[in-house]
Amino acid sequence: MNLTPDSKVLIQGFSEFIDTTHIAQMQAQGTNLISVVNPGSGGEKLYGLPIFDLIEEVVEKFGQIDTTIICMHPEQVLDAALEALAANIKQIIITSAGVPPLDMVRLLRAGEAKDALVIGPNSPGIIVPGKILLGTQPSEFYQPGCVGIVSRSTTLTYEIAWELTQAGFGQSISVSIGSDAIVGSSFIQWLQILDEDESTKAIVLVGQPGGDREEAAARYIKEAIDKPVIAYIAGRHVPSGRQWRQTGTLAAVLGLDPDFGSVQSKLTAFHEYDIPVAERPSQIPELIKKFISTEYS
Repeated sequence: MNLTPDSKVLIQGFSEFIDTTHIAQMQAQGTNLISVVNPGSGGEKLYGLPIFDLIEEVVEKFGQIDTTIICMHPEQVLDAALEALAANIKQIIITSAGVPPLDMVRLLRAGEAKDALVIGPNSPGIIVPGKILLGTQPSEFYQPGCVGIVSRSTTLTYEIAWELTQAGFGQSISVSIGSDAIVGSSFIQWLQILDEDESTKAIVLVGQPGGDREEAAARYIKEAIDKPVIAYIAGRHVPSGRQWRQTGTLAAVLGLDPDFGSVQSKLTAFHEYDIPVAERPSQIPELIKKFISTEYS
């Protein structure tokens, strides 16, 4: 991974998913934005960035690109990502929501073959406070520190960052893996990254109903993670019997336990492996204090 101010970053497409405010925030955080790729608009400028028709034109002018942020309509994402992979870009962040599932399956296979890291879709991206912002996370909620955040949520990610900041805990890395049904990188991948990151002293994992990603993460934390981890699961006050998106249908079709993907299933997994779980976002700093101090942060 290259999450430093030297990392060369481009944006593919412009839509409602990103605007001049996001561009300004990325540049203010030190992000090395090189250009925009928007077919048919080559030679123009957008928000002060040169526009090219093709990624290969950007590479010819500026050299190898490390990261692309894809902000295109869902049906255009696959083609854009495949173009990025063909240019050997290793970090792909997809802010767009609702990418067709079969497109994501194709993309993940192609990304695995290229050893690329795909974040999203439906992700506000990654921030290393004070060093780099890749995406649309609001930087004003963050400050440099030693608490890593990995989340399935979008707005809840920065709400929790703000709770930590107000309590005196800065953040080392914050990433939203995305909340679409099929996403690229996993909790497990990011738990490993944060566990190996020297600047991260504690980890906050933010989950939500649907699927079994949190249950798998809980097992992995118990087996492989040495740093303290605090979990928070959104949606615990959803009325009993209500299903999250297609979780109930999936469980019925596959013959899974009716509790599959529920908040209770996830809470049970974390409790089984003795991983502290916050009941509300404001409780997270209290739990973090049991492992590190604000001075250390």
